[in-house]
Order: sequence, then structure tokens, then C-alpha cells
Amino acid sequence: MDKHMDPRLEAMLEQCVEKGASDLHISPGTPPYFRQHGELFEAEENILSATAVEEIINSILNSAQRDVLTSTQAVDLAVSLKESDRFRIHIYKERRGQCMTARKLDREFRTFQDLGFPQSVSELSDLRDGLILVTGPTGSGKTTTLATLIHQINMKRSCHILTIEDPVEYVHKDEKSLVHQRELYSDVGTFAEAVRSSLREDPDVVLIGEMRDLETMRTAITVAETGHLVFSTLHCNNAVGAIDRLIGAFPAEEQQSLCQQLSMVLRAVVAQRLLPTVNFKGRVPAVEILKVTKAVANLVRNHKTEQIYSTMEAGTLEGMMTLEQSLADLVVSRKVTMEDARKASEDLNIFEQRCQIAKGFSSERRSS
Repeated sequence: MDKHMDPRLEAMLEQCVEKGASDLHISPGTPPYFRQHGELFEAEENILSATAVEEIINSILNSAQRDVLTSTQAVDLAVSLKESDRFRIHIYKERRGQCMTARKLDREFRTFQDLGFPQSVSELSDLRDGLILVTGPTGSGKTTTLATLIHQINMKRSCHILTIEDPVEYVHKDEKSLVHQRELYSDVGTFAEAVRSSLREDPDVVLIGEMRDLETMRTAITVAETGHLVFSTLHCNNAVGAIDRLIGAFPAEEQQSLCQQLSMVLRAVVAQRLLPTVNFKGRVPAVEILKVTKAVANLVRNHKTEQIYSTMEAGTLEGMMTLEQSLADLVVSRKVTMEDARKASEDLNIFEQRCQIAKGFSSERRSS
């Protein structure tokens, strides 16, 4: 348990574990709420006053996190209840005062096969240098994907892994690798500052939780250029859009040289989103995978990103996959409904074509 955690919060988090709840909500003027199997329900505890909520929140904040909460009205962190029970905490302010949401994190690392990802995503952990981006909307599982990649490297390579996160959600023990995890506002002030100093810390692999600003992006590319393997995330819906967003973040006069840099250091982009399963008992990922082959690198170098999608469609043998291909496979394998897949699709015409192709392959396999 974290050293100074308020006993009331400790008790509520223990209930979260006992009930198998995914989330805990604490707000002034209401009792706690738990989310269990996707449904929100009210706990039996007494109504929490604004003073009680503030006392609970203050018990888990350090001085830097309190400063961030004061200046931005929101802050993220993580706490441990026991050695194996860890929660991601988001504290924010609304009209009644300070509120807190706690998300229960997985106890154990799962394989990409268990998570429902194609083998080509797992193979990214075999790379030794370059930049790998994982993109998707908030709540799409980007952190879990990155943590699984880091875990795979940790289990099979002898190297130094350095992570910079806000907050540290998955705790990695030293296995074959030495792992150091730095948390924003606890161990370092900013992502850019931590990435700059990483080059003096002799890493082989660097995980940057999120590239939020130009300076972090610039430094991350430099780290990848110097022979390190760099993982990071962007909030973007598709793989090609992630490249465009990265390029567009730089001043116009720098974009040509940046395209040259990216063509040499970018190794892959994984874009993902989560869809409910047909039985509504879980979620499965729809995944878009871009591998930077010589053809893709040439398109990036010349800033012809609009042509990358067709290369992805034809790049199945290289481990590439478009979103529409992934959605069609999920529908044909009866993991998600047609309705949910159509909602997630970015091009319904291509999606329907891919469904017909996937059905044809499925029929051929059954008849052979």
C-alpha cells in the first residue's frame, strides 16, 4: 500500500478488487460508485463530504502533483494497494469540488495472442532501433500495447529499458533486462526534459508515454536516430494520420528535413481501437498496422503520405493491415457485430469489399 494513503480510500480500493469492479468514482455529496461489468452502481457507504474527498485526495498527492492540480484543475497518477493491486488515478474538479476516478489495472501481463492482436504486432519487440508509434483514441488500449511490448523485450533481451510515463501504470520487474521507470511530477518535470536526459542514462530501449509537444517529438526522433529503440503514442485515429500529425507539428521550414529523418528512423505505426464483443462480455481490438518498408520510407521522404494507404492494402505479406481489413476479419470470425464494425469503419465501401473477400477466404478454408 502507498505509505500515506487515507484508510477510507484503502477500504474502497479493496472493495473494488473484491467486487471485480473496473472503476471507482469518488465525488462530494454522493456515496462512492463502482463500475462492474460495464454498469455503474452506488456503493452502500455513507455520502462523502467535500472535506472528506479533499482529505482522501491529498493523502496520495505529492507537492508537485498538488501544484499541477491547482494550476490545471486535473492531474494523473498511480497508486498501489498491495504489491499486485495497482490503480490509475485521475483527479479533476467539477462544480461540486474535487473528484477522483480510480481504474483497476491488470495484475499480470498477457500475450498479444490473448489480447487479440496479430502476430506482426508482437514481432515489433524484436526490433533493435528506430521509432515505433502506437496511436488511437483515448481508452483504446495504447498503454497496454506498449506495456506488453516492453514486457516481451524484458523477458527475452538483456538490455536497459527506460520508461517515461504519466503515470507509471504497469510496473515492470527486472527480468532479463534492467528496467527503470520514471514518472512525471514524481521523478521528472516534463517529458521533454526526461527524454533529453535519457541519452546520458545509457538506455537501449526508451518508452515515452506520450509525445505531447514539439520538443518531446524532436528529442524522441533524435534518440531514435542515435541507435535506440523508441516507443511512444499519439492521439490519432489511423496510421497515416499519425505521420501527418507528427510532420504537421513542426514548423513549415523544418518539415522537409523532418520527412527525411522520419524515413530513416520510423519503423512502424500501430493504430488501434476497441470494439465490444458480440456477447458484450469484453472488447477486442481492431488494428491497423503500417510497417515502414523501402516503398513506405520513400513516400514519407517525399511527403506523399496520401499514397501510403494503398501500399498498406498490398502489404499483407510484410505484416501490414488496414483498419477495414481488421474489421472485416472480426466480423467474419463473429467476434464483433456488423453494426459495430460499420460504426468503426472509416470507409464503408472498402470495408464491405473487405468483408466479401474475407468471407471468400473463410469459405475456401472450410472447403479445403
